[in-house]
Order: sequence, then structure tokens, then C-alpha cells
Amino acid sequence: MRKIFSIAYKQDYNKGYAIGLNPFLEYNSNMQNDACIAGFNAGRSDYERMNGFIRDGIPSRVVTEKVLEDFLIAGLLGLPIDDSGYTSYQLGIIAEWYQSGTEKYEPDYSVSLLNVLDSIGIEMG
Repeated sequence: MRKIFSIAYKQDYNKGYAIGLNPFLEYNSNMQNDACIAGFNAGRSDYERMNGFIRDGIPSRVVTEKVLEDFLIAGLLGLPIDDSGYTSYQLGIIAEWYQSGTEKYEPDYSVSLLNVLDSIGIEMG
């Protein structure tokens, strides 16, 4: 049985995952163990789920989990979004997250949060 909970396995998996998330890097011969290969495959799968297949080209703006969370929060607060520079595939993913936020939009919470942010000097557009 593989020791998937070992520190070495996790480190190799994370190394492979990071390589897989980067569209400019490809699978290479340095990935000789199962952990690194599994991490690479998971990372590449996550990248392509959010940005489309690499074979279709690398977009000028890359969508990450953080970017999607920002769009969700914008939807929650009812804020307009800047969607320029994203591909139509990415916009479909972004729209799902933004829509999920708008479905939970509470105007009272939005106004309260904007007042708090304004009081500490953060201006939202």
C-alpha cells in the first residue's frame, strides 16, 4: 500500500500539482513517482476546468480559485464586474460563480459592508 499520507508523498504531489496548474509547464521526465504524476494530473485538470484546454491556447487572463471567489463576492455584494480579457469559456465559468453570488445577494448586508469599508478608507466602485 502506498503511503499517501506521508510527508514525502504530499510534497511530491504538491510539486506535481503546481507544475500541472502552470499552463506553460509540461509533464517531464523528472516526475518519476506516482505522487508527482497524480499531482500533475490533478493540477492540469483543475487548470483546464477553469480555463479550457491548453491545446486551444493559453488565455491572456488566467482564472484561478481566488479569481472565482472574487467574482462570487462581487455577486454577493451586487457589484459590477470587469470581465474584459477573459475567453468565452472562462466567462461561462465566471458567470456561474457570479450568479451564485447574486442569488444570495442581500442589499442590507451589502450596504452595511460598504459603509464599514468606507469608514476605514476603502472605496468600492
